[in-house]
Amino acid sequence: MKKIEAIIKPFKMEDVKEALSEIGVEGMTVTEVKGFGKKSTVYSLPR
Repeated sequence: MKKIEAIIKPFKMEDVKEALSEIGVEGMTVTEVKGFGKKSTVYSLPR
């Protein structure tokens, strides 16, 4: 068994599923993620 992790654009999902099924991959787990970038955090220390 091998584990493959990939980050793909939503519009490419069908192409990826078709290609994987052609090589014999029978199942997959898909997680939709939204957002990007780095969260800026400001720390305040008491004096």
